Amino acid sequence: MNTQFPATLIPTDEAVRLRTLHAYQIAGTTPEPIFDDYVAWAAQLFSTPIALISLVDGEQVHFKALTGIEGISVLPRTDSMCSAAILPDEPIVVSDYRAESCDLIKPDVAQAQGLNFYAGSALRMPDGSRIGMMAVIGREYRSLSAEEETVLTQLAGLISRTIELRFQYLQAGLSDDWEAAQQELAGTLDDNAALTRYLTTRNNGLNLDDDEIRDLVLRRLAGVAKVLDRRLKETGKAA
Repeated sequence: MNTQFPATLIPTDEAVRLRTLHAYQIAGTTPEPIFDDYVAWAAQLFSTPIALISLVDGEQVHFKALTGIEGISVLPRTDSMCSAAILPDEPIVVSDYRAESCDLIKPDVAQAQGLNFYAGSALRMPDGSRIGMMAVIGREYRSLSAEEETVLTQLAGLISRTIELRFQYLQAGLSDDWEAAQQELAGTLDDNAALTRYLTTRNNGLNLDDDEIRDLVLRRLAGVAKVLDRRLKETGKAA
């Protein structure tokens, strides 16, 4: 079933949410390789042509990373499903782009791309603010199983923590350490992507409802979390 959206595109905590987003100084910034690696892996895991990391600002939605569509780095807030997807306090938002499914946005851009499926998990920061989305998008409508929802939620959590790590390093003036952290995380994600390709080829597709495959993927997610745990602990010591 599609998500039930509220009546307005602006949440009640908008002022706090925007302060949190702006504090991280990431909206509208140039691409960084680690976020590209996350969306590339997400597209593999969910067998979708498109995956993205969005940041929902006051008037615009910035795409920090996007695979599967070229030439779009920002959209008006009223044109992006991510604007609506940050509103419900739910782990996962699933929708299509029909007006009757979500009348808060104009679906022209999505419909021009032939898009019919959106699933996303919010990027939640430590204060609870939902600053954007990790989303996978397709051209054929589908649903997500509980097992797929678990994977998408955990992936969004890792990206949120990576944004936090980026902030901690750059605030401390440790840009070289941030580059090193990206390289370490990229190595882990490269290994994960290689495993995903192998599993997809071996099984003629990737089924996250399969216990063996899901357990392998969850262990790989846990491996990324361990890198983030250690790095965040180190930045805490440095502070």
